[in-house]
Amino acid sequence: MRLKLALPLALAACVTAPPAEDLPERPVTPPPDAAYLGSQTRLLDSDLVNFLVEMRGARDTRDAAAYARCVAAQYALIRGYGFARHIRTIVSEEGGVWRADAVYTVSPALPDGARTLDAEIEVARCREDGIPTI
Repeated sequence: MRLKLALPLALAACVTAPPAEDLPERPVTPPPDAAYLGSQTRLLDSDLVNFLVEMRGARDTRDAAAYARCVAAQYALIRGYGFARHIRTIVSEEGGVWRADAVYTVSPALPDGARTLDAEIEVARCREDGIPTI
C-alpha cells in the first residue's frame, strides 16, 4: 500500500517541460534570486551539441531553458560560429534544482529553421540580463 502512495508523490516532485516548440523564446526578465549552478557541454557530432545546465530560483521552465540558450550561444562563439539552431530542450525540477537538457546545432552561417539564434546578439542579451554564458 505504501508503494502506491509513494510513487505518485515521487513523480509529482519531478516536473517535465512541454516540448520545446511550446516554450516561449525567452522570459521577459530573469528571476531576481536565481543561482546558476553550472553547465556541461557534450559534443554529439561535429555541429550537434548537448548542453546540461542547473539552477535554483527558476520561476518555471522558461528560466532554465534561457540559461541553456545562453550557454549554447556562447559555445557557438567559442567554436568560431555565429549561429545556433534549437533542436529540443527538456526541463525538469527536483528539490528546487531546475535542470535543462538542451540540444542545438552550431554553424557559421544562418541555419534553416524557425528556432535559430544569432550567437553574438544572444550573448549580449544574456550579459545584459545577468544570465551566465558558461
